[in-house]
Amino acid sequence: MDAPADASPRTLDDLPAPTGLPLLGNLLQMDIARLHQVFEAWEAELGSPYRLRLGPRQAYVSADPELLQTVLRERPERYRRLRQIEDCIAELGSNGLFSVEGAAWRPQRRLVMEALNATHFRAFFPTLQAITARLHRRWSAAAAAGTTVEMTHDLMRYTVDVTTALAFGEDPNTLETDGGVIQDPLAVVFPRLMARINAPLPYWRFVKLPVDRRLDRAMAHIHAHVDALIERARRRMREQPTEAPRNVLEAMLRARDQPNSGLDDAAVHANVLTLLLAGEDTTANTLAWTVYFLAQDAGWQQRLHDEACATLGDAPVVRAFEQLRELDLFEAAANEAQRLKPIVPLLFLEPNVDAVLDGVALPAGTPMFFVLRPAMLDERHFGRPADYRPDRWLHDHPLGAHDARAFAQFGAGARVCPGRHLAGVEIRLVLTMLARSFRFTLATDPASIGEVLAFTMTPSQMPVRLQAR
Repeated sequence: MDAPADASPRTLDDLPAPTGLPLLGNLLQMDIARLHQVFEAWEAELGSPYRLRLGPRQAYVSADPELLQTVLRERPERYRRLRQIEDCIAELGSNGLFSVEGAAWRPQRRLVMEALNATHFRAFFPTLQAITARLHRRWSAAAAAGTTVEMTHDLMRYTVDVTTALAFGEDPNTLETDGGVIQDPLAVVFPRLMARINAPLPYWRFVKLPVDRRLDRAMAHIHAHVDALIERARRRMREQPTEAPRNVLEAMLRARDQPNSGLDDAAVHANVLTLLLAGEDTTANTLAWTVYFLAQDAGWQQRLHDEACATLGDAPVVRAFEQLRELDLFEAAANEAQRLKPIVPLLFLEPNVDAVLDGVALPAGTPMFFVLRPAMLDERHFGRPADYRPDRWLHDHPLGAHDARAFAQFGAGARVCPGRHLAGVEIRLVLTMLARSFRFTLATDPASIGEVLAFTMTPSQMPVRLQAR
């Protein structure tokens, strides 16, 4: 949304800014674990857009969903992710499709999209069904014993099992394994990555603190795990050749081996790691926040239970791939949770070239922070925005305004999330199983469950009591 040719654009200096300190500006107010809440509070005070002073630099902050859509749809040519994101992720040896920019993006996009297309969810469905049944057994045992379930922990294990089985052709069965699982080092990565991206200086390149040495150990463990996955896949491909790839990793390796593919082993390794990290974190946290709302709403639990029974009958888990199409309300329940508790509350971007956005001149390289939740809580975009109402996502929703463009949890444009369809399948499977078989309540005061920004927005805890139906 550029300014008319005859208009003089404003500069960043023309925008309001929160009070800060001389020289440092707002740097000391950047509380990383709750950065989204800090930005939301400033937006409520100053309006949108506003600017931040980060030492000698200035940043642009907006909560306008239309401007965000403009920027997302003009990636990767005119805008990109904040440069620090690529730099920090590349340092960890994981510069895959999520973070890579420039000329390297298109071959990696082709690699991942072709690999995902080569793995059909219908063929993979029996494995998905088996892993979901495993989670049902775990929760049934907890309900029978009267023990509290730490929901985020269990859902992380579930999503790792699904991602590893689908993408790499191996089922680690972390749901039935205690200790020594890959989640332990994975859990270290995102909080440290968030801290590094927002650090005023890259101190870790010169001196390593204990948290940085812990990250190094975690990454060494993860890289070794990924190398072993790739080596075993290569061995299976040699010893048990097939006409078509059996999983995402095999499809990646075949694509990498094509003449003039523009890809190398490092690109495969980085995207295996990206799948492992993203597949664990985003879907698990979406499900955890959905449980947070449903656990406090017996009416919606009952409605989802009735829907699940109508589709599943006496079965605890979806029996056939075709039944997934009947479960729109369950994915709607997760969308509604993300609207109120977005797992992506902030997007960090910058212009590749000098740009004018909504009448504000932004020099190339200006940090741009988009705050997503305010628009999703605005009645101009969603009717009765404070209410948890999954049915607003159905075609015949009763709540008035519904602006899906204000909901950007999967991105938009050329760089829309390639894993969104798998996430939808996992969400439908888990929530139907949970609603069909259990009543559930939070085992703590909801006010004690905080929002922690660790790249995605995670619950500080999610203890739940289950009761078998």
